[in-house]
Amino acid sequence: MKKLILTAALLGALVASRPAEACTNILVTRGASTDGSTMITYAADSHTLYGELYYQPARDYAPGTMLKIYEWDTGKYLGEIPQVAHTYQTVGNMNEHQLMIAETTYGGRPELVDTTGIMDYGSMIYITLQRARTAREAITVMTSLANEYGYASSGESISIADANEVWILEMIGKGTRLVDGKNVNKGIVWVAVRVPDGYISAHANQARIMQFPLNDPENCLYAPDVIAFARANGLYDGKDRDFSFSDTYAPLDFSGMRGCEARVWSVFRKVTPGMDRYENYALGHNPKNRMPLWVKPAEKISPKQVMDFMRDHYEGTPMDMRNDIGAGGHGLPYRWRPMNFEVDGTTYLNERAIATQQTGFWFVAQGRNWLPDPIGGILWFGVDDAGTSCLTPIYCSVDRVPPCFEEGNGSLGEYSSSSAFWIFNRVTNFAYLRYDRMSADILRVVDEHENRCLREVRAVDQTALNLYQDDPKLATEYLTGYSVGTAQAMFDRWVELDRYLLVKYMDGNVKKEENGRFKDNGNDPRMLAMPDFPGYNETWQKAVAGSTGDRLKSAE
Repeated sequence: MKKLILTAALLGALVASRPAEACTNILVTRGASTDGSTMITYAADSHTLYGELYYQPARDYAPGTMLKIYEWDTGKYLGEIPQVAHTYQTVGNMNEHQLMIAETTYGGRPELVDTTGIMDYGSMIYITLQRARTAREAITVMTSLANEYGYASSGESISIADANEVWILEMIGKGTRLVDGKNVNKGIVWVAVRVPDGYISAHANQARIMQFPLNDPENCLYAPDVIAFARANGLYDGKDRDFSFSDTYAPLDFSGMRGCEARVWSVFRKVTPGMDRYENYALGHNPKNRMPLWVKPAEKISPKQVMDFMRDHYEGTPMDMRNDIGAGGHGLPYRWRPMNFEVDGTTYLNERAIATQQTGFWFVAQGRNWLPDPIGGILWFGVDDAGTSCLTPIYCSVDRVPPCFEEGNGSLGEYSSSSAFWIFNRVTNFAYLRYDRMSADILRVVDEHENRCLREVRAVDQTALNLYQDDPKLATEYLTGYSVGTAQAMFDRWVELDRYLLVKYMDGNVKKEENGRFKDNGNDPRMLAMPDFPGYNETWQKAVAGSTGDRLKSAE
């Protein structure tokens, strides 16, 4: 999704940023993961996006069939293109061949937007998932779609992985120059690089590919005119070997560092020693201190760790939002939008962490090359704020999706009691009121579900593999039953959690617990013991005392 507005003082000067919303991707290669899988993550962060799981079965089409294109962000009709003869099954952002694609929008130079294009980034991703089998094929399909039909979005960083390789593709349009009613600048400039095995990468709404090899097609692909176009338009005049895609097409600013690159830094610092030297860059104070595109983790990373990386709020860094008065009396690591505010003529910022309240859906997609595609691909899928929501495994071969994630089960303007998006929002929005206490209860249930599923998947894989060898259809039925049943059990558990939190924390109190139930008063099981009254944290109490003078002082 797109980049959020963020303005702030940088070395005494205010720097305006580019408007948009924001997402975060983490990319993990086989050699960097504990189980030898590839992984990419995505948080679809938008104030107008509903959390549901998209599903398209494989289909055959008659010659001449046309595919209508609607902009993914808005639903606006853009045009139509010829449909291919056969499309692959997709569930969310993964297809039946373990191909997975995610994105973050960096925007880039606004003059390079093609106002005549009909292929927006969202449509391009989902169409590519229906047409490509591997990451390399996906790069060809995506760039061909944008070049042939015109690119209707701004600059994008795209994560592409299959069960063997992980790539980053960055692209941007060429602007609009009409001649006889046609845009002669139709198409994109782009570069794609393969993340070296044993390394991880990440991007978060700032273009990150700088210099790249010009003669290494095994590891780097790019548009033939990616440098020539920049020269012709006065964007670059140096040597080819010094050309930086990011610096040319998406010049770095304070917003790009503090609001975007800081999220990448927060992940890298968890896995690689020495990342503290980039702290001033993440804070927006040293644009010359650019981080590497990828890092080698000190130890291999598990799927559970990757899930938890997506729950990051800058804990333990200078951007930790629990440590100032904006956290309220209960250490809330969130700030409501907008991204900036003004006091006495000075502009201040609200931090933008990886986990954020306005997430529609998020996932960790996992490709495993030692298993047949129908078993190897798992989309660990969740909805709402990653900080307090749960991922559940959806195998890429399922023939239906869980009802709680089904498209059309509620919307942003229509509450549904059977929708996972709404029950997670109920729980999380309640937790925002007393986050320091309630989040611990929620995360305990999150860990229980995810850890149990990670254990179960090993046995599920083996059972499915045995069935697959006899009859692939039986394996699909089994994996569908497991995926749907597990997701619905998670939904039911969250309904229970919603009720539990209400009972435990109603009216600002905290009921005492004993042996897995609320403690009674010793006389009547229906009469509970006196609850605790924890009140507010010390930081908030001091702030209230300091801002009210003598008005609240006790007379005693």
